Amino acid sequence: MADDHPNDPLHGITLEMMLRKLVNKYGWDGLAKRIRVNCLKSDPTIPSVLNFLRKTPWARKKVEELYASSKFWTRT
Repeated sequence: MADDHPNDPLHGITLEMMLRKLVNKYGWDGLAKRIRVNCLKSDPTIPSVLNFLRKTPWARKKVEELYASSKFWTRT
């Protein structure tokens, strides 16, 4: 499957999967410090943040960039 899209390390990873892993690693407070959007600061939940990210391309891109730089996507 990785051979199908060799230039896209995020292929096959859903936005929800990314968000859950980032929250597990950094917590909501740490995530809010790294990605400055209000929905991460004021009583965040996975569904509410996903809803915002799906409607806001620039914020989604920031989440994807943080996920990629956090090395979750590295395959062994």
